[in-house]
Amino acid sequence: QVRLVESGGGLVQPGGSLRLSCAASGSRFSIYTMDWYRRPPGKQRELVATITNGGSTNYADSVKGRFTISRDNAKNTLYLQMNSLKPEDTGVYYCYARGSSKPWGQGTQVTVSS
Repeated sequence: QVRLVESGGGLVQPGGSLRLSCAASGSRFSIYTMDWYRRPPGKQRELVATITNGGSTNYADSVKGRFTISRDNAKNTLYLQMNSLKPEDTGVYYCYARGSSKPWGQGTQVTVSS
């Protein structure tokens, strides 16, 4: 029901910032609860942050206070602002639309390293 394309990843030093975007196509984007997941190297994918259609947010303890999830329904776009980045934040970041027949994007690589 939605097609998701992530962007904004890259290489950043510890303490730096990145802003990820997830552009959605298709109808009814505004009704979906949206998530950001990440897959660290050699590990399983983990939930990072969630935002509901009403704007309520939740965060994994590991990113709380550093990351901010937001959405702009007029632009059909989901965001993840990442500040004070740590090496353990390294991984492939994915957006996810709950209830969609194609819920995953392709992912964008984030590498935090000196």
